[in-house]
Amino acid sequence: MTAPMAWHAAIDCLQRAGTPHVLATQVTSAGSTPREPGAHMVITLDAIFDTLGGGTFEWQTIQAARDYLQQQRYGFHLEAFSLGGRSGQCCGGFVNILLEVFPGAEANIAIFGAGHVGQEIVKLSAPFPWRLTLHDSRTEILSELHQQPRLTCHALRDVSRHVAQLPPHTHVLILTHSHDEDYALIAELIQRDDLASIGLIGSDSKWASFSGRLIRAGYTAEKIQRVRCPIGRHLGHKPSNKTPYAIALSVVSELLCLTDIPPAQETRGLPSQALRPVFNVPPTTMS
Repeated sequence: MTAPMAWHAAIDCLQRAGTPHVLATQVTSAGSTPREPGAHMVITLDAIFDTLGGGTFEWQTIQAARDYLQQQRYGFHLEAFSLGGRSGQCCGGFVNILLEVFPGAEANIAIFGAGHVGQEIVKLSAPFPWRLTLHDSRTEILSELHQQPRLTCHALRDVSRHVAQLPPHTHVLILTHSHDEDYALIAELIQRDDLASIGLIGSDSKWASFSGRLIRAGYTAEKIQRVRCPIGRHLGHKPSNKTPYAIALSVVSELLCLTDIPPAQETRGLPSQALRPVFNVPPTTMS
């Protein structure tokens, strides 16, 4: 599908959305060619923006770009086209096309809770190649947030629906203003086996209370142990600085460790011993 958008506008939209894409640039030409050096086209797996002039060589450029996207071969690739040879076009010129393959967002991060810590996590995450979704039942807070690339905000109305719509391999953080909302989210999230990680803000006593409620509700220890609580303790110590910025800094640092682990190596949200919940309450203490 060719989309009615100029290449530079498409680059902006795709970068903001975190969508993998290729910028194709004609860098040299000789003889008769459809366009001159400096022509651009942007290609995704299902869309094309702008044109290098059409014809077989453009189709070959699109195929090469999509092959690189599917193979995740990111970076620079130079493609040479003899229009009378490789491309079978009668104009008979020669062009070099530079393909710049961009990975887009490398991880999905879902943040439930747009309070002080949630907002700081969003700001600190901006430089990283993550696609963020921010969910909160307080729509007035969402409307006041400063928008940034790869961030979308959602009014939290139906916990089950929001959890069901999360993409596979998403890293989820729960830090809402309501313990009841936190618990409802945890109860839904631990039933999904395809999430990369589940983290809950709070204290040891909060996790003890939540663990007890989950056990009494019939959830297995295996599902409960997938939750990382408190978040931000990946180095194994309890930080003394509890300001929103300091907590967010610890959480984003933890996310950097988690997102470095390929999906194939994830262990249902607990990718390494260092990232397991710091506080585990034996079932016998929760009766």
